[in-house]
Amino acid sequence: MSDATLTLDPRLDFKAAAGLADSILSHQGKDLTLNAAHVSHFGAMGVQVLRAAARSWAESGHQLSLINASDDCADQLCLLGFTPQTITEWEDDQ
Repeated sequence: MSDATLTLDPRLDFKAAAGLADSILSHQGKDLTLNAAHVSHFGAMGVQVLRAAARSWAESGHQLSLINASDDCADQLCLLGFTPQTITEWEDDQ
């Protein structure tokens, strides 16, 4: 299967979590790049969705990555303990 790119919505909060999960899962089985250029709010539920996807993608042997993180996105991820690089990384020993 080919690689895919998904442009993330500006708000990744509680209200957006189910739709975000559905959008990501629709690309299951292939490498996926998440474009965060327009993200202005990244809440804890958005982080949980991306962490679950990171685990699922790692376990299936596919690559999940986040690119073009806006300054707001990067700042909010940092406050939640992640960077644009680490949010999509998963290691088996976690």
